[in-house]
Amino acid sequence: MPLRFTLRQIEYLVAVADAGSVALAAERLHVSSPSISAAISQIEADFGLQLFIRRHAQGLSLTPAGRDFLIEARGILAAAARLNDRAAELAGRVGGPLAVGCLLTFAQVLLPRLRRSFALAHPSVAFQQSEADHAALIDALRHGRIDAALSYDMQVPADLAFLPLLELPPHALLPADHPLASRPAVTAQDLAPHPMVLLDLPYSADYFLSLFTGARPRIAERTRDMGVMRAMVANGFGFSIANIRLGSDRAPDGRRLVFVPLVTAQPPMRMGLLLPAQGKPRGTVAAFIDHCRATVTDAMLPGLSGPAA
Repeated sequence: MPLRFTLRQIEYLVAVADAGSVALAAERLHVSSPSISAAISQIEADFGLQLFIRRHAQGLSLTPAGRDFLIEARGILAAAARLNDRAAELAGRVGGPLAVGCLLTFAQVLLPRLRRSFALAHPSVAFQQSEADHAALIDALRHGRIDAALSYDMQVPADLAFLPLLELPPHALLPADHPLASRPAVTAQDLAPHPMVLLDLPYSADYFLSLFTGARPRIAERTRDMGVMRAMVANGFGFSIANIRLGSDRAPDGRRLVFVPLVTAQPPMRMGLLLPAQGKPRGTVAAFIDHCRATVTDAMLPGLSGPAA
């Protein structure tokens, strides 16, 4: 009996189930919404099942049959990925799909360079990248939308494993004319009386605020965008805290920033790989892990090497 579906249709179905809407799934997969809607309708028609309940302005939710169908659909995609890996192994190469997520705050420094070097080493891999905050990366790993994530060791849940790659101590970002800008180092107590521009991302904000033990910072502004944070600091709206320099002492608008090491009793943040805790990673993922261990170093990525005044 011929198959009633394609792997592409199954991929679209799983993406819609995870996203809760056709529009968001289309954005994540970089395809049109009509293409995804047509694929879902075709699967439902071929199998004679209603997999989703459509609610106007509220997205889609799975029916009981859809939830059971989704379990099998995920299994099909996992088996297809394993088949790709096995075929690559038989051919003596690393190949197949690889979906990698990266934390927004350092994606621009790390991900393109890392992807390029990996592609040169393994040209048969179909690499798909995405950028998100830490909470969204955890969710994507749990739902199988990505194979691995580059992030920090911030409140890693028990069902995920963390492989450390770099230690990144915190530093203060200051405008060039800030009264603390000429110091060789500062403490949270030094910064607390001054206004702060908080990079207000899930988990990250909690970490930055946890550095102020015994002193409460004066949060003057909040933003979820790294570039906006840097520009606001450079324009005198307050200081901020970060664990990376992005390889430049200039804000996006060209104004100068000063980076001063932040002295704290807390251990430095560790950047590394988040992975599912259970099971041996398939061949392509294992190759990416090995590549990260060899590539993500202070010497090769000076923009991530920590503070410099």
